[in-house]
Amino acid sequence: MEERGRRLLHRAVEVTDKLDLPTVLAPNLPRMELVGTHSFYMDRHRGVLGYSTEAVDINGGSVIVRLTGRELQLQAMTDEELRITGHIGKVELVE
Repeated sequence: MEERGRRLLHRAVEVTDKLDLPTVLAPNLPRMELVGTHSFYMDRHRGVLGYSTEAVDINGGSVIVRLTGRELQLQAMTDEELRITGHIGKVELVE
């Protein structure tokens, strides 16, 4: 992400914090949900960067989200939402 985009995202998070608003209202901030160790949901993503049954890299805008595990499957994907199932061993945020 370019420097200007990072600054704008940082400002959006600061404003959301100062106004004591839920972070899901911050624009362009990805939201992730892990259900147990078998289902991962993410909205506001910017695409899948890499995919195998052992690892999935997702562009989250300001961060790359890396899922590792076994038998990972991309169950659903739209322009803004995706769902991955399988045996999820680790979720990492990579800058």
